[in-house]
Amino acid sequence: MIRFNSRLRKYLAAALVLLLGSCVDKFEPEVLDAPQNYLVVDGFINLSGPTTIRLSRTKNEANAPVPVEAAAVVTILDDAGAAYLLPEQQPGTYQSAPLSLSSDHRYRLRIRTASGQEYESDLVAARQTPPIDQVSWELNNRGVQIYVSTHDDANATRYYRWRYEETWLFHSAYQSGLEYVDGVMQNRQESIYYCWGSENSTAIQLGSTSRLSQDVVTDAPLRLLESNSLKLGIKYSILVKQYALTAEEFAYWEKLKKNTESLGGLFDPQPTQLTGNVHNLADASEPVIGYVGAATVTEKRLFIDRTELGSILRFKTGYEDCGNPDTVLLADVPSYFSRPSLLPIEGIYVARTLIGYTGNPAVCVDCRLRGTTVKPDFWP
Repeated sequence: MIRFNSRLRKYLAAALVLLLGSCVDKFEPEVLDAPQNYLVVDGFINLSGPTTIRLSRTKNEANAPVPVEAAAVVTILDDAGAAYLLPEQQPGTYQSAPLSLSSDHRYRLRIRTASGQEYESDLVAARQTPPIDQVSWELNNRGVQIYVSTHDDANATRYYRWRYEETWLFHSAYQSGLEYVDGVMQNRQESIYYCWGSENSTAIQLGSTSRLSQDVVTDAPLRLLESNSLKLGIKYSILVKQYALTAEEFAYWEKLKKNTESLGGLFDPQPTQLTGNVHNLADASEPVIGYVGAATVTEKRLFIDRTELGSILRFKTGYEDCGNPDTVLLADVPSYFSRPSLLPIEGIYVARTLIGYTGNPAVCVDCRLRGTTVKPDFWP
């Protein structure tokens, strides 16, 4: 049940008046007296692969770093008594070995924190996620709209959630063929011109066919890339992951979507007492944010090449602020290029005689500051 305390209700009402009115004064509510340091459980039980669970705490200040819940013991339990440990991979992130769990069982998550607090999620039925039929795109007046389509012939899924991983190829403003190492200018051993960037989705993407006669999702909008997006400059890829949800799990994500889209992120103070299916075994009244479901995952990848988009779009590069290269005469080379923030680009010759080099800040030359030169395994 959603509960607003009286003080927060006043804040939200005042904020709504300001948003709908013509006043442009900034609304700054008082900080709530009661600190919020609730456990956040982010993840699900993967029936057909490694399960990853991230544990953290809510925070009172929107710009404060997210406090992770480290050194916990996290375990998957099934209704037959089997247990599967999720070792901590890095502070606050716990991952099991690849598992193949039967959909005939029900599952829950058990958490024991370093302070001795114990939490458990409710037993949930395992869900088989249908395949993704298609990930498609179209060019419109706003940019590139990406869609996802799926269906379940048995009409048994009805509730869906999607996440995605984006990868794109880009290059820096200037291509450097030289490097200054230990006082010596030499040919660069590794190209730092082309790199791959990557980013995971943060928005909550949901779909439901509960009001339809057939369990069919056709062209659900998933991601809009603005017409000048730097991700589209050379080649772009998106890996879409699909999850089947129960009705209760869908309702939880729907509430969380409304909260985060209106007032901030998952770890920020929430406008409702949003609780899922995870509980403190010693104190059932303690709010815990998170819903742990159990399902298989289906995936599909899409590539978009710049050549498919025509010549109308003008993409950003991310290097618009980079100026023209500096001219560095030979006498100034040690003082200029001894600074790691400045990199050589190419030699300057007059009548075939080297007189100096061009140089520019590393942020304009070294693409590794924004990505990696390691080509992904899936890249063609």
